[in-house]
Amino acid sequence: MLQADYPTPSVKPPAADALAGLVDFVARHPRLFVLGGAGVSTGSGIPDYRDAAGAWKRTPPVTYQAFTQDAYTRSRYWARSLVGWRVIGQAQPNLAHRALATLESLDRIELLVTQNVDGLHEAAGSRRTLDLHGRIDRIVCLACGDLSARAGFQQRLLSLNPEWAELQADTAPDGDADLEGRDFGRFVVPDCPACGGMLKPDVVFFGENVPAARVEAAMQALRQADAMLVVGSSLMVYSGYRFAKAAADWQRPIAAINLGKTRADDLLTLKVQHEIGASLSALVQALRTADRNDSPPAVPSRAD
Repeated sequence: MLQADYPTPSVKPPAADALAGLVDFVARHPRLFVLGGAGVSTGSGIPDYRDAAGAWKRTPPVTYQAFTQDAYTRSRYWARSLVGWRVIGQAQPNLAHRALATLESLDRIELLVTQNVDGLHEAAGSRRTLDLHGRIDRIVCLACGDLSARAGFQQRLLSLNPEWAELQADTAPDGDADLEGRDFGRFVVPDCPACGGMLKPDVVFFGENVPAARVEAAMQALRQADAMLVVGSSLMVYSGYRFAKAAADWQRPIAAINLGKTRADDLLTLKVQHEIGASLSALVQALRTADRNDSPPAVPSRAD
């Protein structure tokens, strides 16, 4: 059955010493380069890819090469996406997204680079953002470059494949759904209405390069930042890990809020292993209190 709901994350703040370390880190490095990952959106009902050890929880996503070169793979992708869109298309920002938007309003963020494709940071009010891997709510034609809204494309998929409209499946990451045992070869995928070319979600697939201009824009922001904050990412994929590596090379301190292992654990100045939204909310509360009092952020004691 399609799971629209997701377990509500704990709002209990991290342990006092962990929160104290996080507050101190941000107080000493007021302009942050923030890199977000799938763990930021799990509270919005969008599952992540990896477990606490950084290993895949499921079969890795489709590659760009398979999507573009094999019609059956393409049909399978869009059939699963038709069902999965019911969740990701209606997802709302959670505590983590809202806390990061507030952190930006406190002028603490140089740039928020998200590896997610759900658009929830913008929906929460963040403006200094860069969608590293693109946006799943847009469709791009690989032939002519035409961009269109996913909502309209969803209606085209439904009109061409009405028998798929009521199928139920478990939610999977990034608008996917676990839809097996079907004849995907019978699923009809529409072409570009402008030129008849192949349509693809406007996201970077595995096996596809992140556009160089996005990487350079992110690197420029990292150069201007005081430090890097990783939130909800294992950094197992190089497209995100490269920024941690660059931060270390440029002697920018790195902190991470993540429930499991990260590829950059040996590069971290600080690591908070606690729920993302609760940790960020506690951090924001401390900073806002300090701003109101025109004083350094209060660092909780172990007895708090």
